[in-house]
Amino acid sequence: AHYGYPEGPTEVGSFSPNGYGLYDVIGNVWEWVADGYELHYYSVSPRENPTGPEAAPYKVIRGGSWGERDDRILSVYYRNFTDPETRTSTIGFRCAAGAP
Repeated sequence: AHYGYPEGPTEVGSFSPNGYGLYDVIGNVWEWVADGYELHYYSVSPRENPTGPEAAPYKVIRGGSWGERDDRILSVYYRNFTDPETRTSTIGFRCAAGAP
């Protein structure tokens, strides 16, 4: 990946954390989530922790990336999808540790 928007993602922690103390939640790289993608899944999903269909050929990505040109995409609730084999400098992942 190339670092330094607009040529690529910035280094982790380049901006102040949000109100929850989280860094880089939107706009750096799309973040993979474990959920399978299906266009109308939320209309039939469980109310809590919907994980998407297990056999879905695509996986959900969230948060938008440095390469977006539409600010509406840069949000934690915007849901997009791609093939799990996709490799690009606009998609990454978040390392998160549980409570001690």
